[in-house]
Amino acid sequence: MLLSLLLQAVAQMANNYGPGLAVMGAGIGAGLVALGVGLGIGRIGGSAMDAIGRQPDASGKIQTAMIIAAALIEGLGLFAVVVCVLIWTKLQ
Repeated sequence: MLLSLLLQAVAQMANNYGPGLAVMGAGIGAGLVALGVGLGIGRIGGSAMDAIGRQPDASGKIQTAMIIAAALIEGLGLFAVVVCVLIWTKLQ
């Protein structure tokens, strides 16, 4: 998302290539958000399975914490993608 904002700042300075760079920045930002969300949820799932393997008695608490953390990460990712889409639609 930071890259998207940087490309938008450059786009405002450059009159000829402005909208193209901003749209490209929004697309790259959305792609990076999706990549980050996927990696984060994968890491949470892997860590939770490792923890359940070490302490099977606490599997209910671990699963609950894993689901809450994954939902928060997914929500943040959705918010960031919506921001990128809003940037893109503003330029259309």
